[in-house]
Order: sequence, then structure tokens, then C-alpha cells
Amino acid sequence: PDSRIDVTYGSSGNLLTQIEQGAPFEIFFSADSSYPQQLVEHGKASGTPVPYALGHLVMWSASIDMKGVQVADLAQAKFGRIAIANPQHAPYGMRAEQALRAAGIWDQVQSRLVFGDNIAQTAQFAQSGNAQVGLVAESLVMGSPAKGSFAAVPPSLYEPLKQSFVITQRGAGNALAQDFARYVQSAPAKAILSRYG
Repeated sequence: PDSRIDVTYGSSGNLLTQIEQGAPFEIFFSADSSYPQQLVEHGKASGTPVPYALGHLVMWSASIDMKGVQVADLAQAKFGRIAIANPQHAPYGMRAEQALRAAGIWDQVQSRLVFGDNIAQTAQFAQSGNAQVGLVAESLVMGSPAKGSFAAVPPSLYEPLKQSFVITQRGAGNALAQDFARYVQSAPAKAILSRYG
């Protein structure tokens, strides 16, 4: 029989809060392993977090050629507004802030920052021209039909984005949730994740 999986997208921090308040999610995938771990510690998850990917941060632009651009270059006015996810509750935003601070330009660019609620909205800002550059997930760029160019943010500038999922208490008795969790860890699923960065 066909089974349907409904996906809800959001920042890890906001989704964590919703699950803790009883939102009906069976599995929680997070861009930062610390969030699923919190669910475990608060008794809201069944089992332990399972790593599924390592995230990478890139600088993406629809209008500027990013080839060879370094993070420190973003201090130049020509890079205009810079979109990052909200560091308060989005792991990619937290890492973007770390990278901008490590490059020594946080104070110079702060007034030009545009904050997305999550990493998808951040990418949208950069695609639409509301920002000239977005610090976004490499996977969003790889999976996007949008034209543009990007440069990697050196991983040495931010804490690793170790991504994990956990089955919630609500999903503990759900066979489909268990099946999907197993599938995500399989070789075919890993190949798909790898193909999309």
C-alpha cells in the first residue's frame, strides 16, 4: 500500500519548540544534532539521535559572480545586502554568524544583514534580489534550478553542521516512521543525500 509522508519545513529551533509543545510530528530532522538531543533529554523523543548528513555553508548570489570570493570580501559595499538565517533559532544562521565573526567582518556587515526565518527563506531572499548574497546550505544551491554562482565558506570558520534525526515520542509506535527512519540510513538514501550536497 502507498504511504504518505507529510513534510513541514522550518528552522530547527522553532520546530523543536513546537514538538515540545505537542505538535504532531513523528520524526524530527535537524541541521544541528544538539536540537534532537534536547528532545531526548526532555523526554520527548524515542531512542537516540541518528546522524544522517554533514551540512556545508556557501555564499550564493543571483547577480554577482562569486568565483574566488572569500568571506572577508563581503565587507565590501558592492556585495550589498547579505541574507543569513536567524542565528537565534536556525543552525545555518548560527554558523553564518560564526563565519562572519571568524573572518573579522561581523561589525562591518551587521547593518547590511537581512534575516530569514529559516534557511529556505534565506535562499529566497538571495534569489529574489532582496539580498545580493545569501549564506545558505550548499544542498539548497545544488537542488535549486535558480541561476547564480556560489563560493564555499571554509569549514574552518564555523562549527561542523552535524545533522541528525530522532523519532519523537509520538512516532514511537508508528510503523511508517520506523520504516522511513530505516530508509534514510540505507545506501540508496545516502546516495540521494550525497548527490544533493
